[in-house]
Amino acid sequence: MTVQPPRDGATRKQHVLHLLASEIDAWVATADEQGEVCQIPLSFLWHDGRLVFATPEGSATGRNLARSGRVRLALGATRDVVLIQGTVTAVASADLEAAVGDAFAARHTWDPRADTAGKAGSYAFYFVTPLTVQAWREANELKGRTLMRDGAWLV
Repeated sequence: MTVQPPRDGATRKQHVLHLLASEIDAWVATADEQGEVCQIPLSFLWHDGRLVFATPEGSATGRNLARSGRVRLALGATRDVVLIQGTVTAVASADLEAAVGDAFAARHTWDPRADTAGKAGSYAFYFVTPLTVQAWREANELKGRTLMRDGAWLV
């Protein structure tokens, strides 16, 4: 395997923004009060600088997101990873702005607002505001991997 030369920060930032606009799923890691970790893939929408997820309110992930208000996400392959840490705001389906719900439904050809078949109850939407973003491919990109800190892009 040939190791590519390291990308500069601006190139990595553009790659992150491309993934946010083009990917449809992310790995979502949360923890409960005892520190028990739950990690699942969830579909998302990149909207106005935030990631929007939907999951049943009563699921472990839904409860953890609402309780802690924090999350860690991963996009991309393990050799081209983007890690995002952020804060979470939970919004009930009934309180969701119609334009956001419509955009989510159009992107995923599924509308959580109308889905009541979930074992854990009705769906809520979770808005993730990125605070920290890191991106790297190989060890030669570990230096400079932090592209956002405290919600502000560094590049």
